[in-house]
Amino acid sequence: MQLFVLWDIDHTLIDNAGVSKETYAAAFSALAGVQPSGAPRTEGRTDRLIMRDLFLRHGLPEPDWTATETALARAGEERFGDLRRRGTTLPGVRDALKAVSAQDGWVSSVLTGNIAANARVKLSAFGLDPLLDLSVGAYGADAVQRPDLVAVARERVHRLRGVRDDVPVVLVGDTPRDVEAALATGSGIIAVASGIHSREELAAAGASVVLPDLSDTAGLLGILETFAAR
Repeated sequence: MQLFVLWDIDHTLIDNAGVSKETYAAAFSALAGVQPSGAPRTEGRTDRLIMRDLFLRHGLPEPDWTATETALARAGEERFGDLRRRGTTLPGVRDALKAVSAQDGWVSSVLTGNIAANARVKLSAFGLDPLLDLSVGAYGADAVQRPDLVAVARERVHRLRGVRDDVPVVLVGDTPRDVEAALATGSGIIAVASGIHSREELAAAGASVVLPDLSDTAGLLGILETFAAR
């Protein structure tokens, strides 16, 4: 049985301890020459949307995306040490990633609003990057809206790993936007209440499976196996 598992990063795999918002603020300051007047709005948005929102809120024209991505990558790299000191891997994550990566015929990667450079920073800060096939993931520079990232990841895993087009896809994430992306694309969803959204909120968004965290490795594998068998 084949399965393509796509994990969100922030508040699903790691707690970034506020470093993400500091990264967006620093990138904005580098581009705009002023400090942002309020905290960036994240909650499952792509980096394209987060940065666009910052410039709109300040009445400033949005820079060329290439410049924005460069500023984001620089700000993320500069905060690697802060992330490593202040952040943490969430309960059960390492064992869950190891178990999924060991399954024959399964491919495990990420679907994240972060640009690829900052996704790698966040995962490598906690030694999680070797447990994921990051070359077939989808990232915040790949699309504006999160649901569109699913097609990007599907194309990459087909082209680079020979996974068939109709392989079941399961998203694992902590926000209603993860649920929305799954429902909009016919993907499975395992919602995890390890972020700011409660189990009730995630269920109300349409998630049929909601876990408190990823600490029950055997239970998680069992749920994923049901998706693979569909």
